[in-house]
Amino acid sequence: MLFSTGGPVLSVARLTRLLQELVEENFVEVLVEGEISNLSRPASGHCYFTLKDDEAQLRAAMFRPQARSLRFVLENGLQVICRGRVSLYRQRGELQLIVDQVEPSGRGGLQLAFEQLKQRLAAEGLFAEENKQPLPAFPQTIGIVTSATGAAIRDLLNILERRGGGLRILLSPVRVQGSGAAEEIADAIARMNRYAAADVLIVGRGGGSVEDLWAFNEEPVVRAIHQSKIPVVSAVGHETDVTLADLAADLRAPTPSAAAELVVKNRLELESHLDHLVVRLRRKAEEKLLLARERCQGQIRRLRLPRELLVRLHDSCTALEMRSRTAIGYRLESLAGRLEQACGRLHSLSPLKTLARGYSIVQDRIDGEIINDVKQLEPGQSLYLRLAKGAAMAEVKQILKP
Repeated sequence: MLFSTGGPVLSVARLTRLLQELVEENFVEVLVEGEISNLSRPASGHCYFTLKDDEAQLRAAMFRPQARSLRFVLENGLQVICRGRVSLYRQRGELQLIVDQVEPSGRGGLQLAFEQLKQRLAAEGLFAEENKQPLPAFPQTIGIVTSATGAAIRDLLNILERRGGGLRILLSPVRVQGSGAAEEIADAIARMNRYAAADVLIVGRGGGSVEDLWAFNEEPVVRAIHQSKIPVVSAVGHETDVTLADLAADLRAPTPSAAAELVVKNRLELESHLDHLVVRLRRKAEEKLLLARERCQGQIRRLRLPRELLVRLHDSCTALEMRSRTAIGYRLESLAGRLEQACGRLHSLSPLKTLARGYSIVQDRIDGEIINDVKQLEPGQSLYLRLAKGAAMAEVKQILKP
């Protein structure tokens, strides 16, 4: 023997087993802080990484069941606090930390998970404003996805009943916290869309801790809201609580009560607008009626004026008739006097008056030519004699020279 230690010679396997027992019995639960590096995620679902600081490093392993329970994603360079047990990996003789739980240093794992998922989904455009839908102005059916026994549903129903009478409410009851809640919420939103059951959806719950509200930060719920063809109003917790569901929804309400008010807001605005229009219409109608009444009174007054005008015209016509009769009478008397004078003058110039003094009118019997010269006479010529009283026929016997 080259070495005389007085003790037995150990095999590598025996030594590593003894070391494993020593380590695992004395470091059953430890908290170790360090930075993650050399992160590996094989298809098995386990996570392998190195936990290091400025002076040393330690291999670490987190097996599939524990890794699946993480709410955030492990990343190289992430400063964490790991809880677990120290073990010896005998095949390589390496110490390693078997990790059961991981928390980010200086902040909670939920907050980190929130920020990681928010960043990833934002990069996909799930929170983009251009993808948001406007709420319907006059919803007839309002779908609600929440717990059937919580305070939120009571507040929602009270406000909708008070402010939106005649609305149809369709409740899809779900768990809003705990394991499986996110899947139930996502399925309810999808089911509402599949059957086009509502005009608008209110998705949410009352207040609680970050853990209580976490279902509304999970990816299935966020994607279901983003994919919804029905506009979604998110109403989770209190005004200070902001979830990823709020960011994905078409409209965020600070509380469930506020969500109900927002949904029926347009309806109330319409009713108020209609009331205002009714008042304006009534006022306009009254103005139109007053104007029509005034015009009618004016027409009546104008209808009375022709009657009065006709009376005045009749009186005027009567007066004109009397004046015309008088004028015509005067004119006829004047003309009669002038006629009498003319007749007197005519009578004084009448040949009959000359004949009455013994004269006669001699005419040729044949052509009626008046004979006033013996040169017009011939012996045997027949003559017509007009006397003052009567007439006679004569024949020329002899012509005497003047």
